[in-house]
Amino acid sequence: MPNPVSPDDTDAHLLRLSESGNEAAFLALYRRHQAAVFRFAAHTCGRTEIAEEVVQDVFISLLSHPRAFQPERGSLEAYLIGMARNLVRRHLADMSSRDIEGNTLHCAETPLDLFSHDQELRALQRAILSLPVSYREVVVLCDIREIDYQAAARQLGCAVGTVRSRLHRARAILARKLRPRQVSGRGAGCAL
Repeated sequence: MPNPVSPDDTDAHLLRLSESGNEAAFLALYRRHQAAVFRFAAHTCGRTEIAEEVVQDVFISLLSHPRAFQPERGSLEAYLIGMARNLVRRHLADMSSRDIEGNTLHCAETPLDLFSHDQELRALQRAILSLPVSYREVVVLCDIREIDYQAAARQLGCAVGTVRSRLHRARAILARKLRPRQVSGRGAGCAL
């Protein structure tokens, strides 16, 4: 009889159980972390179909190679997001820049979403997706997921100062892209 799974079980314990064939333990890990992995992938690449594929690949890899995770190096979620990061980068490398700019994240929209801040959100989304990948990753981790700089540095495999620097540059680029355009001295109806 497989060991029972409790919601209070640690990730390391659930991983050990799933390694020994306990499907409920693996399902508990999946339910616990799939949303965070999906959000990271979706915000980083801007395509839900790629994010879904990344989630699937991350958890298949975890199931196939559970001992690759080393709890002394960080949390399981950080490890999974690190794998997702690598997979997203591979997908982005395979996509042309035209495909990246031409696609936006497709989320289910409610009538309220359609009327409130829709244009601003789309403009922000396009601006984030236009950032270089290394800047996009820190914006997703620190500003969207609200992870602290040290955790983001561990997930990205870089120094805290690098995270701060990239985030500062990314925010400056986003501010320029999202700043309302100044009308030049010509009249609004003048053709250029």
